[in-house]
Amino acid sequence: MMFEPDLKTAQALLADFIQDATSVVAFTGAGLSTECGIPDFRSPGGLWTQNKPIPFDAFVAHREVRNEAWRRKFAMDAAFSGAVPGRGHKALARLVANGRMSGIITQNIDGLHQASGVPDAALVELHGNGTYATCLDCGTRQELAWVRTQFEATGGTAPDCPHCGGPVKSATISFGQAMPQREMERAIELTQDCDLFIVLGSSLVVYPAAGLPAIARRAGANLVILNREATDLDPVADLVVRADIGDVLEPFCTEGG
Repeated sequence: MMFEPDLKTAQALLADFIQDATSVVAFTGAGLSTECGIPDFRSPGGLWTQNKPIPFDAFVAHREVRNEAWRRKFAMDAAFSGAVPGRGHKALARLVANGRMSGIITQNIDGLHQASGVPDAALVELHGNGTYATCLDCGTRQELAWVRTQFEATGGTAPDCPHCGGPVKSATISFGQAMPQREMERAIELTQDCDLFIVLGSSLVVYPAAGLPAIARRAGANLVILNREATDLDPVADLVVRADIGDVLEPFCTEGG
C-alpha cells in the first residue's frame, strides 16, 4: 500500500487527497519546526543529545532539579526565541482558515501553530506549551517574563507560586507526567471522525500520541505520512513522502493552494 513519489507527484497526490476528503486532521511533530531553526529531539545534534530529559517526579521533588530545568529553559529560549512559523505552519493555517482542515493535533510545544494564525479551537496540544508556565498545585498561569525575573533576582532559584507556594513549571508535559486527559479525548475524537489523517514531522515513537494514526486508519481514514525518516506505520500508509515538509506544503501556503 505504501507509495513514495517524487516532490511534484507528492504535491499533486496530497492535493487530491485533501480535495476528496470531508474532514482532514493534521498530526504534527518536531520535524515541522526544524525549518524554523528549532532542532528536533532524537536526531544527531538534537536537544536530547545535549541534555538528558528531566523526569517529572524529580522536578517536583527537588528544588535543585527545578533550578536546572529553568536554567535550561531560559537557555533554549534565548537560542530559539526568534523562530517564526515556517511554510508548513503557514500551509496548515491556510487549510484551517479555508475550512479544509478540521483540526491540528500537535506534539510540539513551541507555539508556532498559534503564531501562524491557527485558532485555539482548531488546535490540540498534546504535550503542552512552552510559551508560559503554570503552578503544579493550583494551576495558576504564570508568564515566563515573571518567572525569569524571579529566577534571575534570586541568582538562579526556581520561583514558587505566589498564590499557593506550589512549584511553577513550564506548561509542557515532561517524562513521567500524566498526559492531559481533555486534550487526549479531543484528539481521539478528531481522529475517529476524520477521513484523512496527515502525519507531518513525527517519528511516531512517543505514545500514546503516536497511536493516533493507527486509530484513524482503523476508523477508515486515509493515512498520509510526511517525515524525513521511516516510521513503523509507513507500510499501512496510503502515501509516504520523505521530502522536506516545507517544500511539499509550499503550494498550500497561498489562497489557491
